[in-house]
Amino acid sequence: MTATQTYRRLGILAAAALLVTAVGLKPLYAMETGSPTPPSETKKGTDHKKVDTKHKKKHKKKSDAEFLREYRAARALMLEHKYRAGIAAMHAIGYDDHPDVANYIGYAYRRLGDLDDARIWYDKALAADPNHVRTWSYYGMLQVEEGNRLKALDDLQKVKLICGNTSCEAYRELKAVIDGKASY
Repeated sequence: MTATQTYRRLGILAAAALLVTAVGLKPLYAMETGSPTPPSETKKGTDHKKVDTKHKKKHKKKSDAEFLREYRAARALMLEHKYRAGIAAMHAIGYDDHPDVANYIGYAYRRLGDLDDARIWYDKALAADPNHVRTWSYYGMLQVEEGNRLKALDDLQKVKLICGNTSCEAYRELKAVIDGKASY
């Protein structure tokens, strides 16, 4: 046996070991987003004329630390499968137009089986940030759930372009769902 054949066999064994490990780690849970970009940083460069006065006042009253604390608490409810309570807690933050907030509201609706409302919230997240990688990944999972594999593959390519590679968590998780190797 040549050195090339030996390396090839070792590579195949390593890939098989990784596949077995990866399959054993599923089902998927919500992707890590415990530290979203604070609202004071996400508003830079946006058209504030579109925000109504009442909404502006809510935004001015919350510090970034308070936003993060409330966001993490709402997200924790969703991770405990308390989706309705998590949705209410996300709304209570007062930043429905924040991409991470809208994304997780969409995630919760999808987990509840309300795909129409999930789509509405994913669209809100993408309106706030067209390159919000987690939203594209979750949107792809919604497409798989609806049986639209081709659209899910389109979303997977968007995730790849945003990440710049295929090794980011959002890409790997959506790819596993599309390939039927993970549940969502």
